[in-house]
Formats: sequence, C-alpha cells, structure tokens
Amino acid sequence: MAPDGEAPLQTDLVQVRRDKLEKLRARGIDPYPHSFTRTHTSEQARALLADAESESSDSGDPANPARAETVTIAGRMMAVRGMGKATFVDVKDPDGRIQALLRRNTLGDSYELLDDLDIGDWIGVSGPVIRTRTGEATVEGQTLTVLSKAIRPLPEKWHGLADTEVRFRQRYLDLIANDDAQRVAVLRSKIVSSMRRFLDGQGFMEVETPVLVPVAAGAMARPFVTHHNQLNADLFMRIATELYLKRLIVGGLEKVYEIGRVFRNEGVDFYHNPEFTMMESYQAFADYNDVMVMVEHMVSTIAKEALGKLTVEFDGNEIDLTPPWPRLSLRQQLIEHAGIDFLEYSDLDSLATKMRDMGLDTSGQISWAGLLDKAVSDTVEPKLIQPSFLIDYPVEMSPLAKRHRDDPRVAERFEGFVAGMEICNSFTELNDPVDQRVRFEEQEALRVALQDAESEEPKEGGEAEEVYDRLDEDFLVAIEHGMPPTGGLGLGVDRLAMLLSGHRSIREVILFPQLRPR
Repeated sequence: MAPDGEAPLQTDLVQVRRDKLEKLRARGIDPYPHSFTRTHTSEQARALLADAESESSDSGDPANPARAETVTIAGRMMAVRGMGKATFVDVKDPDGRIQALLRRNTLGDSYELLDDLDIGDWIGVSGPVIRTRTGEATVEGQTLTVLSKAIRPLPEKWHGLADTEVRFRQRYLDLIANDDAQRVAVLRSKIVSSMRRFLDGQGFMEVETPVLVPVAAGAMARPFVTHHNQLNADLFMRIATELYLKRLIVGGLEKVYEIGRVFRNEGVDFYHNPEFTMMESYQAFADYNDVMVMVEHMVSTIAKEALGKLTVEFDGNEIDLTPPWPRLSLRQQLIEHAGIDFLEYSDLDSLATKMRDMGLDTSGQISWAGLLDKAVSDTVEPKLIQPSFLIDYPVEMSPLAKRHRDDPRVAERFEGFVAGMEICNSFTELNDPVDQRVRFEEQEALRVALQDAESEEPKEGGEAEEVYDRLDEDFLVAIEHGMPPTGGLGLGVDRLAMLLSGHRSIREVILFPQLRPR
C-alpha cells in the first residue's frame, strides 16, 4: 500500500529504483561512496576546451581537432540519450550542464552500470573534453563512477517544477528542476557578500546581538513568545536589532552592523514572511542625510557587483539605481497624491473622515499614526517606482527618531522605496534620554489603552492577545550614559533580493519560507 498522500505510480517507480540499487550492490558497486574528487566544473571544462581550440587554431593544423586534457566532472544526471553502443548523458552541476559521451568499447564492463542508473542519480565522469559534430563541448568518458543512487524520481523534467506549493515546501526539487531557483539562490548570496564588503570597506564592524530577548522592543510588531525553563522567564524572538546595536554605540563601538534574522508574528503575503533578514547599521556622528548617501551608494554597488549593471527589470519597469536618488518630502507627496496635509489633519477623527471621503479603507486602524501610514501606503508608495527617499515623517510615527532640526513637528526619518516597495528605514537617532523616555512612556500608555490592536490583533473567537511590556528600561539606562549623534539604518535583505532578482514574492528569495500546515 502506498504511504498516505503518495500515488501508487510514484510508489512503483520508487520500487523500481530500489531494485536497481540492489543490482548495483550485487555488482560490488557502492552506490553511496564517502567522497569523490572533482577537478573541473562544467564551465571550467568548457573553458579548458576553448583554450585548447584557440591553441590548435594558432598552430594551423585543422586536421587534428582540439582535445582538452582529462578532467573529472561530477553532478546529477538530467538527461540520457542512447545511441547503440554509446550514450550521451547531461550532467548538471552548480555552473550548469555539460554533456558526457559514454562508449561501451571505452568503459568496458562499467558501461553496464547505465542499465541501473536513472535521471536524478549523481555520477562522476573522467576523460578528455572534445567537441562533437553538433558543436557541443563534451567529456569523453573513460571512467564512470556512481556517486548517489536516487530512489525517488525527479519532477517532470521537460517542464520543470510548476506547482508552487511543492516548490516552496520541497525547495530542493525547485533547485533541481528550475534554473531560476538556483540563479536566485546564488544571487542572494552575492548580494549579502557584497553588502558585507561595502560596510567593512566603510569601516563598520559586524557584530551579533541576542535573538532571544526579555523585551520585544525596537519596532511595533507582534512577537513570538517562548519560555526559558532554567530561568523561569518568558522570552521573545527579536523583532529588531536596533536597541542592542545602539547600546554598542553607547559603549564606544562607533560603526556597527548586523545581518540577521528577525521575527514578527504577523501576516504572510507577497512582501512579508514571519522570519526575514535585516541589515541594521549604526554610525556615530552621522545623521539621516549621511545615511541616505550611504544607502544609494551601497545598493548601487551591490547591483554592480551582483548583476554587473545598475539597471534592473522589475514588474515591467526598468529601474535605474544610479545615485543620487531624489529626496521627497512625505508631507508634499501626501498633499500631491492624496490631498492630505498631515499638519492640517492632525487628529484621529479629521484624518479618518478625510480618508473615508477618498474611499480609503480605515478599518483596523485606530491610531492617528496607523491611519497616516495607511494613507501613505495606498496613495504615495505605489507612485515611487524609481529609487526615491521619502523623508521627514511626523514625530508620532517615529518614536525612535530625532526631531527635525528646522521643524520639531516632524522627525529626521526616511524610508527608501524602489518599484513601489519599501526597502529601508532610517533615522537620525534620538539620543536625548529624557525625550526618549517620554516618548516610550507615551507609546506604552497608548498601546496598553488600545490593547495594541494594530500589531497584536485579537485571536479567533475574540480573545485578546496578552499585552507585553515593550518599554526597554535597560536601553533607557544605557543612553542615559550618553549616546553620541548617530545615524541608523534598517534594510530588508529579502526585499533587496526581490528587486535585483526581479521577483514580486518574498517566498521566491527565501530558500525555506514559512507555509501553512498541510
């Protein structure tokens, strides 16, 4: 009987492969050897042949086609084409695919191994690199080694893996079947490496801060809660790294950054995953103007290193990441696109009425800051296709940002947008400990009064979520010891990977996204 949820045909195919596995063992072949030495990837083997052909052309002897030296390749069998006493096999490795030619008269008894091999098996092939009459670079196999017998078949090979549910639940199948999945995985790694190089080159020091924290502070988001048995204490998965990195600024580490996962127990959609990767940096003696310059140069540098260009195609638009990016006043953008002056509509009722008159959904937003954020998201952000900085937010929306030096009604804060998508958030950090305490206390009083309805929504059935204290007293004590002027930044690594890879869904750029239970 087939296991639950597994089709009988799939079970039959597995049994056929198991039978072949036993035949290999009966031949004295270890189908799962301990190691194997590969000398060249597919790309390196092709380059070797190209060099040999160049030398052969220079020697002026067209009668003797070039043959590169013996190489050893290794990878997964992705296609098999039998031609009498010869077989062509496509071998896939991280650089792509290369053809191997396996002949009976060259391999001898080893040629019979092909009877017990299937698409999806891992093999190693050694031999010189030649070019066939069809012009394809090919390893002329002199030895064939079984590296791993796959006892489950791959997804249908001609069309790749199209089932989104399977692709995300079994990412290994997606990586095998879809070249784009491998491209995105490699690109993301290049993005993070380039980001580190840029920040290290700017004199920043990479640090690590706690993932399990006693206070879920640093952002307004619903946390994941756990319990430490030995300490008999509730702890939270961090929702931001901000307050710990600022402690390091207080301690005299003047330029620090961290690239790591943060966790928010909130919705899942095209732009949000419960765990995601943030880069946060803090620089003493800088303000948000300095950080804007750093962001536009960092993103453009990453694009140049990862893609080789400063333009990307995203959702039908050609995006030019070349600095400088425009600085756009949030107040002016809201007036232009929504007819809302937040200095005029400065209370909850008037703003809600104005938004409803415009046809904007105000349900679920019961604070003035939440309403204004909704207005910005619906009317301004979709217009920001080319890279732009939206600057100078109301103080009520920015409890950790310093008041603007020329207008105390707004804070020195910016958010960076590309293709209508927020990729970063930054402040001239509030370092006045008295002002910071007042703002934290006001925020806590409001949150408790409203049962934190915007970020900790009621459970199914109407039961309210427990409200946890968000005021981080230890952080307040830290900055009371003196924090210098500081420019801070939070940049979404996943969002940047979406932009540079051309994908609209965050699940395409996270190797193992969170999914609903089956």
